[in-house]
Amino acid sequence: MDGIESISAERKRQIEQEGWTHEHDDQHTDETLALVAALYAAPFPLLTEEVEQHDDGRSYFAFMDPWPASWDSSWDRRSDHSRRRQLVIAGALIAAEIDRLDREGARNA
Repeated sequence: MDGIESISAERKRQIEQEGWTHEHDDQHTDETLALVAALYAAPFPLLTEEVEQHDDGRSYFAFMDPWPASWDSSWDRRSDHSRRRQLVIAGALIAAEIDRLDREGARNA
């Protein structure tokens, strides 16, 4: 299969085997589908800078994996897959987010 076929097959698998239906995806109004797609697509770990201010005026910096807190960490299987598979999953998640936005737009029209 080429890339588009692989992404389409993965999206179908996500719906049929994982149960990530349109109704489920529509609950992700926080755009975490796109965020997780970006995390899967990135060629290296993406990190966010967390700054914590303490009462004594000092700041502490930490770099955190931005995996959404609303997504169970057991769903994070980035390291379990080949690079190609990571990109296929990312593509399917992007397609899911595009479809979610289209449905949202149609409802709001």
